Amino acid sequence: MKILIVENEIYLAQSIASKLMEIGHLCEIATSIKDALKDEKYDAILLSTNISGQNFYPVIEKHRSSIIILMISYISNDTVTNPIKAGACDYIQKPFMIEELIRKLQHLSDFKNLKKENETYKEYVKNLFSSANLEPLDKKIKFPILIKTNFQKHADALVFNYAQTQNETFTFISLTQSNVYEKIARSGNEELLYIIDLQNLKKSEKLKIYNVLEGKRAIICSTDPNEESDFSKIEINTDSKILDQGDILCIDDYVKYVIFNFQNKFPDTELSKKLGISRKSLWEKRKKYGINKKK
Repeated sequence: MKILIVENEIYLAQSIASKLMEIGHLCEIATSIKDALKDEKYDAILLSTNISGQNFYPVIEKHRSSIIILMISYISNDTVTNPIKAGACDYIQKPFMIEELIRKLQHLSDFKNLKKENETYKEYVKNLFSSANLEPLDKKIKFPILIKTNFQKHADALVFNYAQTQNETFTFISLTQSNVYEKIARSGNEELLYIIDLQNLKKSEKLKIYNVLEGKRAIICSTDPNEESDFSKIEINTDSKILDQGDILCIDDYVKYVIFNFQNKFPDTELSKKLGISRKSLWEKRKKYGINKKK
C-alpha cells in the first residue's frame, strides 16, 4: 500500500514509516497539513489530529477515497466523532502498538475491497436480470415456496429482487452439491434460503428435502413442469424456454427465440440476414409463431 503519514512529531512519523516499509508498504511523511494536500493518490492516510493550530479536515476531504486512520492523543468529539462523520474510517490512540495499526490497515483494506466487489456484483446482477419483467414476490406469501419455471434465470431474478426489496441476504444452495441436507438443517429458521436443481432429485430425495425444509424461509426452484409439493407455488413460464439448461433447441424453436428477443434490437433487414433467411420468410415466420412485431 502507498501510505501518507501526516504527523509533525517527526521521530514518531519516521518510526511508523520504518516499520510499515519493513513489511512492504511504501510510505511518505507530511509534517504539515499543507504538505498533505499535494495532488497525489494514496491507499491510506495516517492522520494526526493534534497538529497544533492546523485544521486537518481538508486532508479528510482531499483523500476521502483513501483509507483514513486518525492518530489521536485522547478520545473526544473533536478528535474522533466529528472527523469520522466527515469521512475518516477509524482511529488509533497514541501510544499504540504497530501490530494494532497494521491490523486496522489490513482490516479496512479488506473491507474496502469487499465493498467494491459487492457493488460490482450488484451492478452485474442488476444488468443480468434487467430484461426479466416479473411481478415481485408477494411479501405475505407463506414459506416454503416452490417456483416452477422453464427458465432458471427468471426464478433467480425473482429471488434477487425479493431479497433486495426486503434488504436482506440469502443463502444459495444447489441440490447438486454435497451435504445439502446438513446445510439446510444447520440454517436458522429466519435465514432466507434459495435452493435450485430440485428437478435433478429422485422422488425419495425430494421428500427428504421437503421434510427438512418444513418451518424454513426457503424458496426452492424446479424446471420440471410437473413438480408437485404442498408448498406455496409460483409458476413462471417464458418463451426463453430451456436456453439456460445447456440443451440444444430445434431450428424452429431457435428461430422463434431469436425473433422474439431480438426484433426490437435489429431492423428486419439485419435480423433476417443474421438468421440466413429473406425478409419475406421473416414475416412468414412471425405469422407462423404468432409474434407481433414490437413498435
